[in-house]
Amino acid sequence: MIPAKAYAALDPKTPLQPFSFDRRDLRSDDVQVKIHFCGVCHSDIHQARDEWGGSIYPMVPGHEIIGEVIATGSEVTKFKTGDLVGVGVMVDSCCSCKNCNNDQEQYCNEGMTGTYNAMERDGVTIAQGGYSSQIVVKERFVLHISKKIDPAAAAPLLCAGITTYSPLRFAGVKAGQKVAVVGLGGLGHMGVKFAVSFGAEVTVISTSPGKAEDAKKLGAHHFLLSTDKAAMQKHASHFDVILDTVSANHDYTFLLDLLDIEGKLLIVGLPSKEPNLSPFSLITKRRSIIGSMIGGMKETQEMLDYCAEKNIVSDVEVIPVGYINEAYERMIRSDVKYRFVIDMATL
Repeated sequence: MIPAKAYAALDPKTPLQPFSFDRRDLRSDDVQVKIHFCGVCHSDIHQARDEWGGSIYPMVPGHEIIGEVIATGSEVTKFKTGDLVGVGVMVDSCCSCKNCNNDQEQYCNEGMTGTYNAMERDGVTIAQGGYSSQIVVKERFVLHISKKIDPAAAAPLLCAGITTYSPLRFAGVKAGQKVAVVGLGGLGHMGVKFAVSFGAEVTVISTSPGKAEDAKKLGAHHFLLSTDKAAMQKHASHFDVILDTVSANHDYTFLLDLLDIEGKLLIVGLPSKEPNLSPFSLITKRRSIIGSMIGGMKETQEMLDYCAEKNIVSDVEVIPVGYINEAYERMIRSDVKYRFVIDMATL
């Protein structure tokens, strides 16, 4: 076994604290990664505090991992010692069902194996995440990271990046289309960057008037205050695509009404309550609602290569690992622009 250091949640109520555990010995198709940076996703808080139910403890969160290959199994061909790599939201799947064979491992018919708060496929080992010194991952679920981009700022691409890139690509967003991004947080700011880079005319929709200047700095062309009923009415049937990144409880109907004929509402936020929805807002202009969950390994690598080419990374605040509990509280207050990233050298 390989000893590792980490920060972990030992139960839903106790602050995260130093924790030691063992990673598995390398199998023939495994890659061992020394972790340099790990992004902090809001889902880390939900799961560490058992807000979604079913959490497994002890839990080492973290699924936005950037690191360096320090060892490989005997059958590994895509990576070598010294490579800069990433590990995202999943570390395994059945690798043989229809979806896995179509490079959609995130939709594995048996269920993907999450990077943390999940049971490994042996049914015994608890998967532990990236708030740790190192990780051992099957080669298929490791990604190449270009050394042309800042590794700390690249970490959130492994979740926030692919979570927004994938649905925008699926919707076929292209130059000349009108795209709205709802919410300007960790997900939303990446959605803006991608949509702008695809050539769309981008509007940020937010409940916070203070986000207008931030939206402009990120490249958005317009800002729409969702509490301004007159402004919202002027934008009825206006957009081709709306990317909804908001996890607070809200109504989908008012967003559907902003879509033009055959417009697409892309859902990546996870409200705790079922949203209100009027079927009339769907059928009157053949609008659609599309859910999306990260991307497969092929698409995630495509996204990372695209980001290296276009110099697209997340806006981050790098923190020491000992600051993680304060960072959680700040995230709850939306007091971060736009993603915390842990420097694991501070572990």
